[in-house]
Amino acid sequence: MLEIADSVAVITGGSGGIGLALARYWCGNGGRVLIADVAEPPLAKAEAELRASGADARAIVCDVTNENDCGRMADFAIEQFGRINLVAPFAGIIKDGLMVTPDMASGKVIRKMTLDQFQSVLNVNLTGVFLTVRECAERMINNGCKGLICLISSIGSLGTAGQINYSSSKAAMSAIPKVLTAEFFRRGLAHQIRCVAVAPGYVGTHMVRKISPAVLDKIIEQVPIGRLVEPEEVASLVGELYRNEALAGEVFFIHGGLRLGSKG
Repeated sequence: MLEIADSVAVITGGSGGIGLALARYWCGNGGRVLIADVAEPPLAKAEAELRASGADARAIVCDVTNENDCGRMADFAIEQFGRINLVAPFAGIIKDGLMVTPDMASGKVIRKMTLDQFQSVLNVNLTGVFLTVRECAERMINNGCKGLICLISSIGSLGTAGQINYSSSKAAMSAIPKVLTAEFFRRGLAHQIRCVAVAPGYVGTHMVRKISPAVLDKIIEQVPIGRLVEPEEVASLVGELYRNEALAGEVFFIHGGLRLGSKG
């Protein structure tokens, strides 16, 4: 079993949502953290909050789609803390829309998902994860660090209408743990660096709670536990995945029982 105390986490998307919840959880259990995000003001606010609680926290502005930024972030973690034990590439975006939208009257397509809508989501949610993980894994190997790469997938990886871009990116997160576990195994590293993914359902982040009450009620009706999953619950699962060294190469769902046709 690994201990969080004194271990170092690198978290992208760390200024809010699940990323910040994980940073709080990690620091609350005695860990040290580097949070990264693309927007400086909320990042600085998150860093100040963590430090005010007595945490050993650092922050760095990072565009995860930029190769140099990701390398600089990984180097900064090693410079500041001497190691990396948890890599949590949680930065992500959504740009929902139907691939093609036919007019109800004429039956002809009147709108379609733009290439930018599709590509920009994959750039952040897939390429950004690849760059973050590649750069951090390189430093972990070169510095003899032991720990976990924890990706964030989604129940949307099973296929959600209106999210062909997002669902595609999150389906990739379901495959990567198996790929990396096999690659590390080939090189005798699988005991040192594990890879898993967590796949939340509807999580009560600030963004989700801004949804209109009527729409939110409809969403919650489909969740067997009768409420949203809390970001802190996802963070707690990540913590357990880190501690338990027998957990590797898999996707762990945390969705309150939600599935297509939850009522059977």
